[in-house]
Amino acid sequence: MLVVENLVKSFKGLRAVDGVSFRVEPGEIVGLLGPNGAGKTTTLRCIAGILKPDSGRIQIGEYDLAQAEREAKSLLAFIPEMPNPYELLTVREHMRLVAMCYQTVPLYEARADALLERYELKDKADALAGTLSKGMKQKLAVVCALVHDAKVFLCDEPLMGIDPRGQYTLKNDLMRLRDEGCAILVSTHQLDTAERLCDRVIIMHRGKLLTEGTLSELQERAQMEGSTLEEVFLRLTEEAEAPVSETPVQT
Repeated sequence: MLVVENLVKSFKGLRAVDGVSFRVEPGEIVGLLGPNGAGKTTTLRCIAGILKPDSGRIQIGEYDLAQAEREAKSLLAFIPEMPNPYELLTVREHMRLVAMCYQTVPLYEARADALLERYELKDKADALAGTLSKGMKQKLAVVCALVHDAKVFLCDEPLMGIDPRGQYTLKNDLMRLRDEGCAILVSTHQLDTAERLCDRVIIMHRGKLLTEGTLSELQERAQMEGSTLEEVFLRLTEEAEAPVSETPVQT
């Protein structure tokens, strides 16, 4: 459903993403993990079409993003880490605008009230986005992502700022979407949440793909059977940081 091949993106000569390849299959939640500066958000923004890669290929469903951008994006929903809504549109107007962009107004009309109720935004439905708290803006980004029939979901720290009930609701919705056959990529620093939510994880480090697999596969790779994802992540990324010892020159 989502295929990334040899993705490269540089900023001022620095490779933020350096030859990254991976897949997210239908019916799967994949965690995208890594230290700050690993290239996770840049990767998500390239997939979402916000940034243009230097090279590489991105396929969403059956569509190549570079060759059929409109069709590829029609399958996509993106929940950013820092939503930036239109301040002079209301919550309900944002949802309708998204539905209009995706030509799914009937879905909006069928789903809007239930989504507003589920994410405790009903009392804010007619409030301007500029008046919302950070958590409410994050919930707005979530309901906008759910208001059309996306098949691939990109989530960049989607739980940040959301209250516990909202986090619980979103995690349940992501698991429901997975069970309905959607492909979901979630970038997060909340490793305990990733361990419970994700079917497998990808770990990035300094722009490269360090490793990927299920928790049991990563435990085996790190020789840490029975350890938590957090413990395994720390071991693997610490090893990646360790300098490579030079072979002594024979004289």
